[in-house]
Amino acid sequence: MNDVLSLLETLHRPRLLMEAARHGARLYRRETQLRRILGEPALPGPRQAAMRLICLEQDHEAARRSGQAGYSPLRHLDVLIALISEARAILAESQDGIAAAPARLAAL
Repeated sequence: MNDVLSLLETLHRPRLLMEAARHGARLYRRETQLRRILGEPALPGPRQAAMRLICLEQDHEAARRSGQAGYSPLRHLDVLIALISEARAILAESQDGIAAAPARLAAL
């Protein structure tokens, strides 16, 4: 768990992209959005989903930074919304996360 949250705490993306992702996370529907993003009928748990989303997000970020023609800000935003939401789920289900959740969730 700490690996996922540690990776997210060091994530530095454009402010507008992150603000949009935080707002979008309020409307996140795990069953439909995560299934669409991952392309699988069975949904993994929050930790496994977050690790896969981190890999996808890193690919989107690399495409953004290199200016690839195939880069889609919308798809990048979709992945960030799911990643923030899955991280919140990890925090909510962990015992130590419950005490730290208000401060850590504010950062996500």
